[in-house]
Amino acid sequence: MSWLTEYVRPKIRGLLKREVPDNLWTNCESCEQMILTKDLRKAMNVCPHCGYHMRATVPERLEWTFDNGEYTRIELPRVPVDPLSFRDRKRYTDRLKDERAKSQLDESMAVAHGRIGGHNAVVAVMAFEFIAGTMGAALGEAFLAAARLAILQQSPLVVFTASGGARMQEGMISLMQMPRTTVGVQMLKEAGLPYFVVLTNPTTGGVSASFAMLGDVQIAEPNALIGFAGQRVIEDTVREKLPEGFQRAEYLLEHGMLDMVVKRGDLPVTLGHLIGQLNYRHIAPRPAA
Repeated sequence: MSWLTEYVRPKIRGLLKREVPDNLWTNCESCEQMILTKDLRKAMNVCPHCGYHMRATVPERLEWTFDNGEYTRIELPRVPVDPLSFRDRKRYTDRLKDERAKSQLDESMAVAHGRIGGHNAVVAVMAFEFIAGTMGAALGEAFLAAARLAILQQSPLVVFTASGGARMQEGMISLMQMPRTTVGVQMLKEAGLPYFVVLTNPTTGGVSASFAMLGDVQIAEPNALIGFAGQRVIEDTVREKLPEGFQRAEYLLEHGMLDMVVKRGDLPVTLGHLIGQLNYRHIAPRPAA
């Protein structure tokens, strides 16, 4: 009997047992339903049960946005690292090194160009996966590089925002990026080129107080958190209870702060139509069939 229990039974269990990958299932942050990760990716990280839009990485945004997922990333300008020699729980230089290794990104914004709906376009995507998409000197340079590329190519600029606001490790240098990015928006306007902003969850702080709210067309994903200060801070300041859904995309649309709220799966087609309508002077000819 001991031979059966100690040898045969473990062997049978070993044959029957199947290894299950750790990332096979994903738990929805809203309804807490379990979703097959491969099905979630096919649905562009939108929960099939409740429609909740989960966060997306930079490569995912670029692949979903450009025609056939084809685009060209550009190299962004370098900026001085740790100009304030900042340290909190760890050195800022060590934090940047860790974030770059974890996210496989150099900074909190990536820029690429390609075609959307058959039209040439430049797209800048904020990376929430890199220090919560915080805005520092590198992001300011990236935004200006995107604006200059759009002007060079006579193409519209589309920016996907996702940010926790200014980057405290860069202090005043971070806050200086608010007027710098605003200058980039003005450059596009003077060139007569459309500027589209797609606000995703969350878009807060200095980003929402600068280039994120200056688009010719303001689009948001459903239920995206959009605002400057947090709800609790505002309630403590005005000493009033804020309405339900305050700072969510639908509330801002209802009060005239947004032009439209668009589901993630509809964004590429919507952007293609808008580019065609507003950028008619610079439409690239479609290739012959």
